Amino acid sequence: MDLRKLKTLIDLVAESDIAELEVTEGEGKVRIVKSSAIPQNQVVMMPQHAQVAPAQVAVAAPGAAAPATPAAPAAPAVPEGHIVKSPMVGTFYRASAPGAAPFADIGKSVAKGDTLCIIEAMKLLNEIESDFEGTIKQILVENGQPVEYGQPLFVIG
Repeated sequence: MDLRKLKTLIDLVAESDIAELEVTEGEGKVRIVKSSAIPQNQVVMMPQHAQVAPAQVAVAAPGAAAPATPAAPAAPAVPEGHIVKSPMVGTFYRASAPGAAPFADIGKSVAKGDTLCIIEAMKLLNEIESDFEGTIKQILVENGQPVEYGQPLFVIG
């Protein structure tokens, strides 16, 4: 990407209300995030798989027995196969239109480059293609659900 074009994009993000911008041009990809985009008092929601349980603090009364240590939570099962992750933040759609047949179903064979779903981001519909050849083993997101960058969408075996 041209350096002048990159500087223009940075200036546009800095002067606007946009907190984050990702641009893909050919083989290159640029992601610009405004550092002051998150106010100090705002709560940021993270995907469930990335959350860390807060440390538990126990205060014992004088003369009380020491509290038992909590058991470690069981690790979530990792699906076997190739995981297709969301390349952007947006809304996940399995089909091109309401009532249309979904692009991918469990048990369907897909080739590299086949469309798996659509992610709507900023009123743009982005087709997400398979980067792996195989059979759809799991669909990890519900239709119409918001998705985060890097969130697992499909498991292909």
